[in-house]
Amino acid sequence: MPEPEATPDTRRTGLTPKSIAIWSLVALVGAAGWGVLALSRGEEISAAWMLAAALGSYAIAYRFYALFIARRVLKVDKTRATPAERLDNGVDFHPTDRRVLFGHHFAAVAGAGPLVGPVLAAQMGYLPGTIWIIVGVIFAGAVQDMVTLFFSTRRNGRSLGQMARDEIGPFGGAAALIAVFAIMIILLAVLALVIVNALAHSPWGVFSIGMTIPIALLMGVYLRVLRPGRVTEVSVLGVALLLLAIVAGGWVAESSWAGTFTLEPGTLVIWMIVYGFLASVLPVWMLLAPRDYLSTFMKVGTIVLLALGVVIALPTMKMDAVTDFATRGDGPVFAGSMFPFVFITIACGALSGFHSLVSSGTTPKMIQKETQVRMIGYGAMLTESFVAIMAMITACIIDPGLYFAINSPAGVVGTTVQSASEAVANLGFTITPDALAQAAKDVEEASLLSRTGGAPTFALGMSEIFSAVIGGTAMKAFWYHFAIMFEALFILTTVDAGTRVGRFMLQDMLGNVYKPFRQVSWKPGVWFASAVVVGGWGYFLWVGVHDPLGGINQLFPLFGIANQLLAAVALAVCTTLLIKSGRLKWAWVTGIPLAWDVAVTLTASWQKIFSEDPRVGFFAQRDKYQAGIDADKVLPPAKSLDDMHTVVTNSTVDGVLSALFAILIIVVIADAGRVCLKAIRNPEGVRLAEEPHTESKLVAPAGMFPTREEKAELVAAGLGTGGGMRKESAPRESQGDVPAGTGSA
Repeated sequence: MPEPEATPDTRRTGLTPKSIAIWSLVALVGAAGWGVLALSRGEEISAAWMLAAALGSYAIAYRFYALFIARRVLKVDKTRATPAERLDNGVDFHPTDRRVLFGHHFAAVAGAGPLVGPVLAAQMGYLPGTIWIIVGVIFAGAVQDMVTLFFSTRRNGRSLGQMARDEIGPFGGAAALIAVFAIMIILLAVLALVIVNALAHSPWGVFSIGMTIPIALLMGVYLRVLRPGRVTEVSVLGVALLLLAIVAGGWVAESSWAGTFTLEPGTLVIWMIVYGFLASVLPVWMLLAPRDYLSTFMKVGTIVLLALGVVIALPTMKMDAVTDFATRGDGPVFAGSMFPFVFITIACGALSGFHSLVSSGTTPKMIQKETQVRMIGYGAMLTESFVAIMAMITACIIDPGLYFAINSPAGVVGTTVQSASEAVANLGFTITPDALAQAAKDVEEASLLSRTGGAPTFALGMSEIFSAVIGGTAMKAFWYHFAIMFEALFILTTVDAGTRVGRFMLQDMLGNVYKPFRQVSWKPGVWFASAVVVGGWGYFLWVGVHDPLGGINQLFPLFGIANQLLAAVALAVCTTLLIKSGRLKWAWVTGIPLAWDVAVTLTASWQKIFSEDPRVGFFAQRDKYQAGIDADKVLPPAKSLDDMHTVVTNSTVDGVLSALFAILIIVVIADAGRVCLKAIRNPEGVRLAEEPHTESKLVAPAGMFPTREEKAELVAAGLGTGGGMRKESAPRESQGDVPAGTGSA
């Protein structure tokens, strides 16, 4: 099958001597960073070298590899109208300025993963995780996001599950639909669990986060009713109120109201479920849209400031490059060897299946031009990967003894600073009880022991960096709680958006049985589907909070496996579409990441299901505690037979889900392989569920900043030099229109 003809946007452009010099310098900076990280043996190095390695690699990847994929592999076509232009209804489909859409996309995909995964993986040292974060995002994560966004845009913004059903077939498609929905429930539960762990017993954090809800509601009403279109005004108002909420949280924590906002984990679970339900059923402009917008300022701005803080303060990496836990696999934070568990623990910063749901959800219905998939799909994922790098830095610049005291469950370190000091010493690290007590006092927390979930560690590392630049020790508590608020706001955006996406998915599935469910605004369907979704992730959240082994320790391996298996579905669909659309020679672009992801996740699934080590295998853990119950014996860290029964139930559920997810993904991949083989043998018989070419009448730049040629086009269209909007008329430049059913993409 012939590939599409090259358009002006797909032809290779040459490099000038000036650009060659600039990119050579960028490459040297990145290489120097990698060299220092790789060659250091035992000595402490500056965290700035990690920044150099990451930023240099990202810049080279975006400029060259992403451009190669967009132009040579996907052959993006700026003359082709996107669903946002063709189906514009001002509700779901609407051409959105690329800068605003970048913010929306980043806010939707960047959740707990890039903050939590690197922190947990730091127990194996900073080097393995850093390599996976940077290499993984360049060749796997960002590629998945961009290619999924492209193919969904060519298909009226269809979801990943629906694309699987359309392009692979009803059998593999049905397995994909079930797997995608079930996996999303697990992902949302873990995201919510991180928030609960961060806010439990923290009146400062609870108050500050609680206030972001009325702030977002005010912003929504302000922008829609009071002052429509006044984006700058509402931005200033929202950020000012947000900063005031953080400062006021400190006042509340020291006042008589502190008890009111000091909540137990179980209470927080109930509030999270209520919030998730309301966020799913309320109009999108009222809560989700302003929260997305507000959180984008906070997410990008805070990470940039944190990077500047690293450059100014130059903190050193106190964690070893590679620890003994990497080879022994008996780490207290999570058990298992470096392969495969580093690669599933660090999910969202390198490769995240959750992103494919957004790339085939809201974003393809809003993108102005196909040429923007590089900036929004690949660029936003690189930005999230940089968040993961900052999380790795914050975890590794604090004392290793303090790191393990914070991230180990109570069953390992106990409940006192004395017991924690002794437990850490048994792990091979040293920290005194006084140092543990002082660390908690510095951030005005009663205790930092067993604050699992990654968020408290990230906040502590961030407070170390910011306080070294501004305010010293006296400001450490402010920066710590600012970071807690930042993380919770960061994650809540994904929880509420994910709940709404889950509701859409469930309504689509139920619509096959009862047609009114297909109407996404049908109130009974909205309320029922929302209740089912929040009930699903709410169950796993409740289980995680009350798990004697530490909920994050139990659920995060399942979270990582599920998320990476979802990525396997996305990469399998993308590889199938590349082959079916006549791009067999480029199928390696997604095929190699798919092969790696399948090898990692199925190995991890096998070990979590069949390992005889109770610290690794879910069923081995179940058998161990069931034997204790049969002998009427309580095994630590459980404190009662009720705790023992909880462990047995949770381990059984986790093991069954691991097996179910693995089977479903094997079915999807096997069916995709059958379709690919058929397409290779008989390319003439290929049919794609793709919309025909329609001439675009929009003029909009492909990147954040218009090129010289794009500025000329904008000026010629009377649109200035920065944005883009609908043209009343446009000359038709036939670039090889694609008739329906030809199989070209």
